[in-house]
Amino acid sequence: MKKKIDFILGLVFAVATILFIILFLTNDSFFNWAFERHHNILSWYIRPLFIIPMVIFAFKKSFAGIFASIFALFTSMFWFPVPDTSSPQVEEFLAFEMEYLKGEWTIPKIVMSLAVPLFFIMLLIAAWKRNWKWLLGVIIGAAVLKFIWSIAFSGEVGMSILKPALFGLIVCIGAIGYFLKKHKQKEKN
Repeated sequence: MKKKIDFILGLVFAVATILFIILFLTNDSFFNWAFERHHNILSWYIRPLFIIPMVIFAFKKSFAGIFASIFALFTSMFWFPVPDTSSPQVEEFLAFEMEYLKGEWTIPKIVMSLAVPLFFIMLLIAAWKRNWKWLLGVIIGAAVLKFIWSIAFSGEVGMSILKPALFGLIVCIGAIGYFLKKHKQKEKN
């Protein structure tokens, strides 16, 4: 794909992601509709997997791929149907997340929330520069911090994200390791 077209498509997906986040945070009907579907635990398992294409597209320096992956990550919370039942822990944790997002935005909350774009920036820079140790550290650090944040702010119900977070971490590390191995073999040939 030509660099100019790739950049323009990347910009389209970046703007679409920003518009999605604005709609999500300002439209109560859409917010509630999305969170009903986010009760489907499959969305918890799929979301961290978008780190894999983000890393690969950053490695390939494709803005369209990077921002399409970020858009997919954010919107994947509502890709699955509303589940018939949810565990009480999932219900309670999502109630906490909903309150967190819709509650008062204080300076400490804003600063903490900036960790999300900071994660994306660090992840993409590490992959773009092909600094694999830094990349691995960012991925592991983000999983650990998400887990700590979930427990510190929501209590024991934060444990409900442990399995999806560990699953995502293991699959991401495995897939990126496989990608690196194949890339190194390609360079040798």
